[in-house]
Amino acid sequence: MRFAKTDSNYSDEENPYWISFSDIMSGLLVIFILATLALILDLMETKTQVNAAIEELAKAEEVRETILHELEQELRARNIPVELSDNDTVLRIPTKALAFPSDGHTIPQTMSDVVTQIGEVLYASITKEQRWLYLDTIFVEGHTDNLPSRRLKGGNWGLSGYRAIAVWQHWLEHLPEARQLKDLHNHSGELMFSVSGYGATRPITEEQNTRALREKNRRIDIRFTVKRPKIEDFEVIQNMASFEP
Repeated sequence: MRFAKTDSNYSDEENPYWISFSDIMSGLLVIFILATLALILDLMETKTQVNAAIEELAKAEEVRETILHELEQELRARNIPVELSDNDTVLRIPTKALAFPSDGHTIPQTMSDVVTQIGEVLYASITKEQRWLYLDTIFVEGHTDNLPSRRLKGGNWGLSGYRAIAVWQHWLEHLPEARQLKDLHNHSGELMFSVSGYGATRPITEEQNTRALREKNRRIDIRFTVKRPKIEDFEVIQNMASFEP
Protein backbone atom coordinates (compact mmCIF):
# COMPACT_ATOMS: atom_id res chain seq x y z
CA MET A 1 0.00 0.00 0.00
CA ARG A 2 1.32 3.43 -0.91
CA PHE A 3 0.85 6.48 1.27
CA ALA A 4 0.57 9.97 0.00
CA LYS A 5 3.04 12.59 1.28
CA THR A 6 1.31 14.65 3.95
CA ASP A 7 1.75 18.36 4.76
CA SER A 8 3.26 17.29 8.07
CA ASN A 9 6.00 15.39 6.35
CA TYR A 10 6.65 18.36 4.03
CA SER A 11 6.86 20.72 6.98
CA ASP A 12 9.28 18.40 8.77
CA GLU A 13 11.54 18.35 5.75
CA GLU A 14 11.63 22.19 5.62
CA ASN A 15 12.08 22.73 9.38
CA PRO A 16 15.89 22.91 9.34
CA TYR A 17 15.78 25.92 6.98
CA TRP A 18 13.08 27.81 8.87
CA ILE A 19 14.72 27.12 12.22
CA SER A 20 18.03 28.48 10.93
CA PHE A 21 16.39 31.62 9.45
CA SER A 22 14.47 32.20 12.68
CA ASP A 23 17.70 31.98 14.69
CA ILE A 24 19.38 34.49 12.41
CA MET A 25 16.50 36.97 12.70
CA SER A 26 16.42 36.56 16.48
CA GLY A 27 20.14 37.17 16.66
CA LEU A 28 19.87 40.27 14.49
CA LEU A 29 17.06 41.57 16.66
CA VAL A 30 19.17 41.09 19.79
CA ILE A 31 22.11 42.88 18.12
CA PHE A 32 19.83 45.74 17.08
CA ILE A 33 18.44 46.10 20.59
CA LEU A 34 21.92 46.04 22.13
CA ALA A 35 23.20 48.59 19.58
CA THR A 36 20.22 50.85 20.30
CA LEU A 37 20.82 50.63 24.04
CA ALA A 38 24.53 51.36 23.54
CA LEU A 39 23.66 54.41 21.41
CA ILE A 40 21.19 55.68 23.98
CA LEU A 41 23.75 55.31 26.76
CA ASP A 42 26.40 57.00 24.62
CA LEU A 43 24.07 59.91 23.87
CA MET A 44 23.21 60.25 27.56
CA GLU A 45 26.91 60.36 28.42
CA THR A 46 27.53 62.85 25.60
CA LYS A 47 24.72 65.08 26.83
CA THR A 48 26.22 64.99 30.32
CA GLN A 49 29.62 66.00 28.93
CA VAL A 50 28.10 68.81 26.89
CA ASN A 51 26.11 70.10 29.86
CA ALA A 52 29.24 70.01 32.02
CA ALA A 53 31.21 71.97 29.39
CA ILE A 54 28.45 74.55 29.08
CA GLU A 55 28.17 74.91 32.85
CA GLU A 56 31.94 75.32 33.17
CA LEU A 57 32.01 78.02 30.51
CA ALA A 58 29.02 79.79 32.05
CA LYS A 59 30.72 79.74 35.46
CA ALA A 60 33.92 81.15 33.97
CA GLU A 61 31.99 83.96 32.30
CA GLU A 62 30.22 84.68 35.59
CA VAL A 63 33.50 84.82 37.50
CA ARG A 64 35.02 87.20 34.95
CA GLU A 65 32.01 89.50 35.14
CA THR A 66 32.18 89.46 38.93
CA ILE A 67 35.87 90.34 38.90
CA LEU A 68 35.44 93.20 36.43
CA HIS A 69 32.53 94.80 38.29
CA GLU A 70 34.27 94.35 41.61
CA LEU A 71 37.38 96.06 40.24
CA GLU A 72 35.35 98.94 38.90
CA GLN A 73 33.52 99.48 42.19
CA GLU A 74 36.62 99.20 44.36
CA LEU A 75 38.72 101.52 42.22
CA ARG A 76 35.96 104.08 41.90
CA ALA A 77 35.60 103.96 45.68
CA ARG A 78 39.27 105.00 45.76
CA ASN A 79 38.52 107.86 43.35
CA ILE A 80 40.31 106.08 40.51
CA PRO A 81 38.18 106.45 37.37
CA VAL A 82 38.12 103.25 35.31
CA GLU A 83 35.73 101.94 32.69
CA LEU A 84 34.41 98.56 31.57
CA SER A 85 34.34 97.84 27.85
CA ASP A 86 34.06 95.06 25.26
CA ASN A 87 31.02 93.46 26.92
CA ASP A 88 32.55 93.63 30.39
CA THR A 89 35.71 91.77 29.42
CA VAL A 90 38.12 94.71 29.60
CA LEU A 91 39.04 97.06 32.44
CA ARG A 92 40.02 100.31 30.76
CA ILE A 93 42.41 102.73 32.46
CA PRO A 94 41.62 106.05 30.76
CA THR A 95 43.87 109.07 30.65
CA LYS A 96 42.01 110.53 33.64
CA ALA A 97 43.70 107.83 35.71
CA LEU A 98 46.90 107.32 33.72
CA ALA A 99 47.95 109.89 31.12
CA PHE A 100 50.98 109.01 29.04
CA PRO A 101 52.70 111.96 27.36
CA SER A 102 52.43 112.16 23.60
CA ASP A 103 55.00 109.81 22.04
CA GLY A 104 56.10 108.73 25.53
CA HIS A 105 55.75 105.66 27.73
CA THR A 106 56.89 106.91 31.13
CA ILE A 107 54.35 106.80 33.95
CA PRO A 108 54.05 110.33 35.40
CA GLN A 109 55.17 110.53 39.02
CA THR A 110 51.83 112.07 39.97
CA MET A 111 50.05 108.92 38.79
CA SER A 112 52.46 106.37 40.25
CA ASP A 113 50.28 105.67 43.27
CA VAL A 114 47.21 105.17 41.07
CA VAL A 115 48.97 102.44 39.07
CA THR A 116 50.13 100.79 42.30
CA GLN A 117 46.60 100.72 43.70
CA ILE A 118 45.23 99.19 40.50
CA GLY A 119 47.76 96.38 40.84
CA GLU A 120 46.82 95.82 44.48
CA VAL A 121 43.11 95.63 43.71
CA LEU A 122 43.79 93.31 40.77
CA TYR A 123 45.70 90.86 42.95
CA ALA A 124 43.05 90.85 45.66
CA SER A 125 40.15 90.27 43.28
CA ILE A 126 41.82 87.52 41.24
CA THR A 127 42.95 85.50 44.22
CA LYS A 128 39.67 85.86 46.10
CA GLU A 129 37.80 82.53 46.35
CA GLN A 130 40.31 80.96 43.92
CA ARG A 131 38.85 82.81 40.96
CA TRP A 132 42.06 82.21 39.04
CA LEU A 133 40.80 78.67 38.45
CA TYR A 134 38.40 80.07 35.84
CA LEU A 135 40.83 82.45 34.11
CA ASP A 136 43.19 81.80 31.24
CA THR A 137 45.17 84.97 30.44
CA ILE A 138 45.09 88.60 31.53
CA PHE A 139 46.59 90.95 28.95
CA VAL A 140 47.99 94.35 29.85
CA GLU A 141 47.39 96.14 26.54
CA GLY A 142 49.03 99.38 25.45
CA HIS A 143 47.52 101.79 22.90
CA THR A 144 48.55 105.00 21.12
CA ASP A 145 46.95 107.83 19.22
CA ASN A 146 47.26 108.14 15.45
CA LEU A 147 50.31 110.39 15.43
CA PRO A 148 53.30 108.39 14.20
CA SER A 149 56.05 107.72 16.72
CA ARG A 150 59.64 108.06 15.59
CA ARG A 151 61.37 107.65 18.93
CA LEU A 152 61.17 103.89 19.23
CA LYS A 153 61.86 100.97 16.95
CA GLY A 154 58.55 99.73 15.62
CA GLY A 155 56.89 103.14 15.71
CA ASN A 156 53.48 103.13 17.37
CA TRP A 157 53.60 99.37 17.79
CA GLY A 158 56.75 99.68 19.85
CA LEU A 159 55.41 102.68 21.76
CA SER A 160 52.21 100.88 22.76
CA GLY A 161 54.17 97.81 23.81
CA TYR A 162 56.49 99.90 25.98
CA ARG A 163 53.48 101.53 27.65
CA ALA A 164 52.14 98.11 28.64
CA ILE A 165 55.60 97.05 29.82
CA ALA A 166 55.93 100.26 31.86
CA VAL A 167 52.76 99.40 33.79
CA TRP A 168 53.88 95.81 34.31
CA GLN A 169 57.34 96.87 35.44
CA HIS A 170 55.79 99.37 37.85
CA TRP A 171 53.81 96.57 39.51
CA LEU A 172 56.94 94.43 39.78
CA GLU A 173 58.75 97.24 41.57
CA HIS A 174 55.97 98.60 43.79
CA LEU A 175 53.73 95.72 44.85
CA PRO A 176 54.63 93.79 48.03
CA GLU A 177 56.66 90.64 47.45
CA ALA A 178 53.85 88.49 48.84
CA ARG A 179 51.29 89.99 46.46
CA GLN A 180 53.10 89.98 43.14
CA LEU A 181 51.01 89.57 39.99
CA LYS A 182 53.92 87.76 38.35
CA ASP A 183 53.39 84.84 40.71
CA LEU A 184 49.77 84.21 39.66
CA HIS A 185 48.99 81.16 37.53
CA ASN A 186 45.91 80.20 35.57
CA HIS A 187 43.76 77.06 35.69
CA SER A 188 46.43 74.94 33.97
CA GLY A 189 49.36 76.21 36.03
CA GLU A 190 50.69 78.64 33.41
CA LEU A 191 51.65 82.23 34.20
CA MET A 192 48.54 84.34 33.92
CA PHE A 193 49.73 87.80 32.85
CA SER A 194 51.00 88.93 29.48
CA VAL A 195 51.64 92.31 27.82
CA SER A 196 50.76 93.40 24.29
CA GLY A 197 50.70 96.52 22.16
CA TYR A 198 48.18 97.51 19.50
CA GLY A 199 49.62 100.80 18.31
CA ALA A 200 46.87 103.01 16.89
CA THR A 201 44.84 100.10 15.49
CA ARG A 202 42.11 100.10 18.15
CA PRO A 203 41.04 103.69 18.77
CA ILE A 204 38.11 104.48 21.02
CA THR A 205 37.29 107.74 19.22
CA GLU A 206 36.29 107.94 15.56
CA GLU A 207 38.04 111.28 15.17
CA GLN A 208 41.50 112.21 16.43
CA ASN A 209 41.77 115.74 15.08
CA THR A 210 42.21 117.43 18.46
CA ARG A 211 44.66 117.01 21.31
CA ALA A 212 41.88 115.89 23.69
CA LEU A 213 40.62 113.20 21.31
CA ARG A 214 44.11 111.86 20.67
CA GLU A 215 44.82 111.77 24.38
CA LYS A 216 41.89 109.41 24.98
CA ASN A 217 43.57 106.75 22.88
CA ARG A 218 46.83 106.81 24.84
CA ARG A 219 45.49 104.33 27.34
CA ILE A 220 45.98 100.95 28.99
CA ASP A 221 43.39 98.16 28.74
CA ILE A 222 43.42 95.07 30.95
CA ARG A 223 41.73 92.26 29.07
CA PHE A 224 40.48 89.12 30.85
CA THR A 225 40.14 85.83 29.00
CA VAL A 226 38.53 82.81 30.63
CA LYS A 227 39.04 79.08 30.71
CA ARG A 228 37.40 77.41 27.70
CA PRO A 229 36.18 73.84 27.22
CA LYS A 230 38.71 71.53 25.58
CA ILE A 231 38.53 70.93 21.84
CA GLU A 232 37.18 67.44 22.58
CA ASP A 233 34.15 69.04 24.20
CA PHE A 234 33.44 71.07 21.07
CA GLU A 235 33.83 67.93 18.94
CA VAL A 236 31.25 66.20 21.10
CA ILE A 237 28.81 69.05 20.52
CA GLN A 238 29.51 68.89 16.78
CA ASN A 239 28.91 65.15 16.70
CA MET A 240 25.64 65.56 18.53
CA ALA A 241 24.51 68.22 16.09
CA SER A 242 25.30 65.97 13.11
CA PHE A 243 23.71 62.83 14.59
CA GLU A 244 20.72 61.54 12.66
CA PRO A 245 18.63 58.84 14.34
